[in-house]
Amino acid sequence: MRHGHMRGTEHGGEQAPVLVIGATGKTGRHVVTHLRRLGADVRAVARSTTPTQFDWFDESTWPAAVSRARAAYLVDAQNEHAADRLRAFVAFAADHGLTRLVLLSARGWADSGAPDLLATEEALRGSGDAWTILRPTWFMQGFTEDDLLRAPVRAGTVRLPAGNGGEPFIDARDVAEVAAAVLTREGHEGAVHALSGPRALPLEEAVDTIARATGRTIRYHPVTADEYVADLTAQGVPGGQARFLAQLFTWMRDGEDAHLSSGVQDVLGRAPRDFTSFVAEAASSGVWDA
Repeated sequence: MRHGHMRGTEHGGEQAPVLVIGATGKTGRHVVTHLRRLGADVRAVARSTTPTQFDWFDESTWPAAVSRARAAYLVDAQNEHAADRLRAFVAFAADHGLTRLVLLSARGWADSGAPDLLATEEALRGSGDAWTILRPTWFMQGFTEDDLLRAPVRAGTVRLPAGNGGEPFIDARDVAEVAAAVLTREGHEGAVHALSGPRALPLEEAVDTIARATGRTIRYHPVTADEYVADLTAQGVPGGQARFLAQLFTWMRDGEDAHLSSGVQDVLGRAPRDFTSFVAEAASSGVWDA
C-alpha cells in the first residue's frame, strides 16, 4: 500500500513543525530521527527538553509546544490520568490548528478485552482531527532499556510467568519509522495500525538468543503469576503494579500475543526487523555484560 507524501504545510512562508511529544523516550527519539531524514522541521519536546518543554500536567507548557505545528506524535502520560490529560490536550490542539494526531498505543490493550486500557484511544477518537493509532507489540528494546527484562538478563536468571507463549517482539525503530511515515503522508486518517515483529518467540528462545550472542549462561525459568508477584514485591514494586505486570506475561503465556500483524509491511513496504539481528547489535554494545 503506497501513500502520497503530505504537502508541506506552510505558516508565514515557513514549514510547519511536526511536534513529537515524548521525544526522549523509547520511540520518540527515533521518531525525531526519521522525521529529520524525511526533511521535516521537528519540534522535539518532553518534560526535560529546552528551550521548549512539554508536561501533560502543566498546561502552561502546551502553547509553545503546539505553536504553528500541524501534526503531532503523542506518547501519553502513562498513568491513571492519561486519558483525561489526552482528552484535554486534544481539545486544546483542535483550537490551535493541530490537525493530525498520531497516538502510540499497544496491541495488547486491544487483544486483552479490557476496555479501560483503551481509554486513551477513545480520547483521541473523540477529536475532530485526522487521527491515527499505532498498536505495537512488546518492544525488543525492553531487553536493553527496561530493568523489567534487562536486569534479570544481566543477572543470568530470568523468572517470568510467560510459560512457552510466543511474543512477536518489534524493534522500536520500526514503530518510529511507521510513525514518521504516517505523520508526513496522506492516507492514514482514521487508521489503526497493528505492528509486530516477523515471528513470535517464546521467552526461552529470546533468552537463549541473547545468551548465544553474549557467550554467557543466561537461563529462563517459567514461574507462576503468584511467584512472580512475590518476586517483584520483594524488590519493592507496589502490589498493584506487580499484579498488572504478571497479567501482561500471563497473556503472553496463554498465546494471546502470538499472532503476527502486517502494519510495518503495509506502511513501509518492507518486513520488520528480526530479533536475532537486534540482539547481535545490542550484544556488541555491552548492554548485557555482567
